[in-house]
Amino acid sequence: MTYLSPLLSRHGAVEAGGLDAGVAAHYGDPLREQRELARGNAVTDLSHRGVVTVSGPDRLSWLNTLSSQSVSGLQPGTSSELLLLSVQGRIEHDARILDDGTTAWLIVEAAEAPVLAQFLERMKFMLRVQVADVSADWAVVGSVTPVAAWDRFSAWTDPWPNIGAGGFAYTGVPEDSHPGRDRPWHEYLIPAAELEQAIEGSGRTLAGTMASEALRIAAWRPRLGAETDDKTIPHELDLIRTAVHLAKGCYKGQETVARVHNLGHPPRRLVFLQLDGSQHTLPAAGSSVLLGERKVGTVTSVAQHYEMGAVALAVIKRSVDPAAELVVDDDGEPYAAAQEIIVAPDAGQVVGRAGGFLRPPRA
Repeated sequence: MTYLSPLLSRHGAVEAGGLDAGVAAHYGDPLREQRELARGNAVTDLSHRGVVTVSGPDRLSWLNTLSSQSVSGLQPGTSSELLLLSVQGRIEHDARILDDGTTAWLIVEAAEAPVLAQFLERMKFMLRVQVADVSADWAVVGSVTPVAAWDRFSAWTDPWPNIGAGGFAYTGVPEDSHPGRDRPWHEYLIPAAELEQAIEGSGRTLAGTMASEALRIAAWRPRLGAETDDKTIPHELDLIRTAVHLAKGCYKGQETVARVHNLGHPPRRLVFLQLDGSQHTLPAAGSSVLLGERKVGTVTSVAQHYEMGAVALAVIKRSVDPAAELVVDDDGEPYAAAQEIIVAPDAGQVVGRAGGFLRPPRA
């Protein structure tokens, strides 16, 4: 059944499409909403997100064996991120994980929840775990700052862009100047039946997903289903920093993760694009990125940022010159695009390297 948020009944609400169908893209003034969200005065309805729970005494050790992240010792109230990969190391699931001492809560994209729950159910064997898709019972709401009125609700705090234990930075910028530091992010788990009441009591206004997406893009934060396709490996999106523990093994896809990191380079890399805004329109996600007449990548996410103007994330070939001026082609409509490096062209192949600007794995 198609989900529609009760908050779509609010004045000015316009439903989003694509990954965010079912909640509001905006409530009548996208740029003002974005500014208020960035200042901590608004929250974003993400109640279309999927929520999967894993309970039982074996839950964390079990998830540890299945995923890219080390979560066997995850403390109650601590947030992390994990990936489930294919045998070839390609991203199949990206889950935000929060444990409350008895249950691990996995927040995922809407379409992921039933598929993830079915996969986990098949992998239980004789272990003491229980898996449930509880998406219909819980609503996710996002905020840049903690919401004091919601202290009784659990909240996942995005680790991005901090380099987690066993993680590694694939960017070339100093960590203290990473744009992700300007966008802390919290996702609250609220009983679905209490969503409207919680919003009323929050002391915050509502901002649509156009606002939250613009802040995400500016923070260089990749999103499953937007920046990923059926060939994406974690290195291409700088997800080694938050979602992979390089010192743990014995999970599906680990061989590819280790081989590319130690001996090779990711074939593609995530870039931030500053787009020519003189046309007063935005190219669509999926538009081609051109170098001359040659297609070298694809735009994955686009937004109008309240300070920077037209911005985008794109995945391009590793070999593209970082200084090259690119063009985004949206069905024959060209947009000049200046690239800013997220994943460095020489990222990977750490074995035998004397150094460089990539940060070493966290202990």
